[in-house]
Amino acid sequence: MFKNLFKKNKNKIFYAFADGISVDLTKVNDEVFSQKMMGEGIAIKPSSGEIYSPCDGTIAAVMKESKHAVGIRTEDGVELLIHVGIDTVTLKGEGFKLHCEEGKTVKKGDLLLSFDREFIKENGLEDTTMLVISELNNHKIVTFNTDVIMKAKEGILLEYK
Repeated sequence: MFKNLFKKNKNKIFYAFADGISVDLTKVNDEVFSQKMMGEGIAIKPSSGEIYSPCDGTIAAVMKESKHAVGIRTEDGVELLIHVGIDTVTLKGEGFKLHCEEGKTVKKGDLLLSFDREFIKENGLEDTTMLVISELNNHKIVTFNTDVIMKAKEGILLEYK
């Protein structure tokens, strides 16, 4: 009966969705993200062109034409958006490949999409990738890990409870 009183506080975790350096969302070069108009979050300046699921969940949305963004809903109702690059929607899907589809279940570390970093840069755009939490569903963020070298599927980006 008293076991629950002594349980460690187990926060939920979003893992790194890409290799690279984690960045405070307020430092992203896009007002919609840096002013948190879409929600709280964190970014990664990627060192490779693969984006992985930061958690278990269901693919809630896929930008099919532009292929640059994917939405995930966790079992506990948290909704997040992973958005590759700044103004990359203008590329109309060129340089991107989707590896997931709407309605499918994903596990932490599943490949969601890939992109050509050089192609993005050749078109004068940034590949900084944002993770924005659009619905916390009565949860709260406990910590962000910014300015840290992240390893996809391993690094802890943020914790929530």
